[in-house]
Amino acid sequence: MNTMFFVMTVASLILLTVISPDSAFSIMISGAGSAISLAVKLCAIYAIWLSVLDIMQKIGMSRALDKLFSPITKRLFKGESEQTRQYITLNFSANLLGMGSAATPLGIKAMEGMQDGSDKATDNMILFMVINATSIQLLPATIIGLRSSYGSASASDIILPSLISTVISTVCGVLLAKAFSFPSKRKKKTEITLPQPLKGAKLK
Repeated sequence: MNTMFFVMTVASLILLTVISPDSAFSIMISGAGSAISLAVKLCAIYAIWLSVLDIMQKIGMSRALDKLFSPITKRLFKGESEQTRQYITLNFSANLLGMGSAATPLGIKAMEGMQDGSDKATDNMILFMVINATSIQLLPATIIGLRSSYGSASASDIILPSLISTVISTVCGVLLAKAFSFPSKRKKKTEITLPQPLKGAKLK
């Protein structure tokens, strides 16, 4: 993937220089300026919401959220520890508020807690990744902030369409993840372990 992006970037620069050399440097400079401006805006948005998440953890709100979401997390992520479920809950909360990047550190902590010691992803880890990829956006704070910074007349218009589409995508993702995890479980259940005296015995 890195090679593809490198080739695309080099080819674009060469074509831009050959076709329109006069505008090449002005486009590069304006692009760099736009990138810096976007980074500063995103930094301000995430600084606020990361502070909110830190306050939530210090005042014990994470435990309250864990109790609120525990019926769902216990049912979806069976066999996980209480601490892992707290990280999962905080990750879900951050995603609900549209803070994808702010949710990443919490997601990494949750993934570490779900490891079973092997080099393969467990069913819970796969399900967690699916939910993060499709995450329900109750309040897409990042998009609203960007729309406001670029002068949108009604930055919050994105809330309802975002909520509807992400609910549908999350429900479909969870159902598919659960459906594809069933065959492996059924296969394990059908395996028969012979009693010790019968091992190595010849069947007539």
